[in-house]
Amino acid sequence: MPLGLDLYRPVPEDNPLTREKVALGRRLFFDKRLSRDGAIACATCHDPRRAFTDGRELAVGIRGQIGTRNVPTLVNRVYGKAFFLDGRAATLEQQAIEPILNPREMDMTTPELESRIGLPANTITGALASFVRTILSGDSSYDRYMNGDTRALSPEAKLGLNIFRGKGHCINCHAGPNLTDERFHNTGVAWAGGELHDVGRFTVTHAQEDRGAFKTPTLREVARTAPYMHDGSLATLADVVDYYDKGGNLNPGLDSDLRPLSLTGDEKHALVAFLSSLSGRIRVGGL
Repeated sequence: MPLGLDLYRPVPEDNPLTREKVALGRRLFFDKRLSRDGAIACATCHDPRRAFTDGRELAVGIRGQIGTRNVPTLVNRVYGKAFFLDGRAATLEQQAIEPILNPREMDMTTPELESRIGLPANTITGALASFVRTILSGDSSYDRYMNGDTRALSPEAKLGLNIFRGKGHCINCHAGPNLTDERFHNTGVAWAGGELHDVGRFTVTHAQEDRGAFKTPTLREVARTAPYMHDGSLATLADVVDYYDKGGNLNPGLDSDLRPLSLTGDEKHALVAFLSSLSGRIRVGGL
């Protein structure tokens, strides 16, 4: 079975998956009535054609309001441990309501939402969360290679996998079938000119070690989800590799795993080739 597509899906007991609920969630995901001016839907930012991202540096809400962070992909979020880049939502149900109520995104209130859609808010968020739990990515070249097809990866991508696991230290954070440890790390992206521009996880925990820390994203479909980092500041995978090759931006809380890598040009290209092999087939709506 392809990794990432057929793993057991954890689902909360108080919101079991049903075909009817997933179908409702799909309809609501594309329903622009969820925004105050009827201009945007969940799918506006999480576009299925872009692996459920939007291709922008920062999210854009109603009336063209620019957000503060990049739109993360929704693929394989059923395996998530915390949601949003700072992990402030503990469940997909909590995650689903925040953009709807955020004045800079969809700008609704709970009573307005319920009146407009004709359903209780918890029914709406339960359905949206259920739909998101069906968005699964797998059957990539990497998956086929891991399942025994030694020809699924090119020689360059195989070299990239070795670097990913070894010299690049990538696997320290991007671990497991979903290629994320679901933890929070300070990689230095939020720091520039010696100043912290986004406190990240610190907003949630108020722990000093979380200043400038953000959740490790899944690398599945990563070649399709540019630009990168919490602020969309790196345009290409080659830029991301260059950033980590330099050891990130120095700051007081920089993750201990980050250090200059001294990758050669061929090694950088190989790492990008491997990352590109993580794009596969996205399945939506299945139970």
